[in-house]
Amino acid sequence: MKKIALLLVIIGALNWLLIGVFGWDIVAAIFGGDPTPATSMFSRIVYSLVGLAGIYSIRFLFDDRVTADNGNH
Repeated sequence: MKKIALLLVIIGALNWLLIGVFGWDIVAAIFGGDPTPATSMFSRIVYSLVGLAGIYSIRFLFDDRVTADNGNH
């Protein structure tokens, strides 16, 4: 679940980068529509999944477990 959430957050971040730099929404380009109430259903699903992944990922800010070095410090 963590990897899926991370993947969706990365997709969302890259999409916002493309919107910010080039004014191009790749999700809307692939699935149709744009981020308005009249957007395509597939785009709305992708936007919703990315948002849910972002909410889920908030918990990682408070995860104090050390995994990279197995806590050997």
